[in-house]
Amino acid sequence: MIVLVGLFSRTPKDLQLKKNEEQFKKFKKLVKEKKYPDALKLGIDYLEKVPNHHDALFTVGGIYYLKNKYRTAISYFDKSLDIGSYDIDVLLLKAYSHQKLEENQPAIDCCRKIQEIDPKNKSVFDLLSELNY
Repeated sequence: MIVLVGLFSRTPKDLQLKKNEEQFKKFKKLVKEKKYPDALKLGIDYLEKVPNHHDALFTVGGIYYLKNKYRTAISYFDKSLDIGSYDIDVLLLKAYSHQKLEENQPAIDCCRKIQEIDPKNKSVFDLLSELNY
């Protein structure tokens, strides 16, 4: 009798997974150090490999928001919300982006969704008052 010990139960090491994890850590470090141009390049490259990473989508969108590229930021926020539709931080930055583009109704819609999740959110009250709603 031949016994195949561990041959089939051993999971292969995913070298790409390890590289991706290291790249994401480097990306977060660059953001923390406020090196946004380098972080943006690394983040976009990371998202090509791991397109559904919620935190990376939110962070890249946030960098575009800081660069006043609100339309591009919204596209990343939308992708992030496809994954985590009740993320208050993403919804709030999306609302602010719409406000900057003078798109009041989408901003109000984001605020309403936040109020469903967190009825006492102070940022939403402030934003809604700015929108005269």
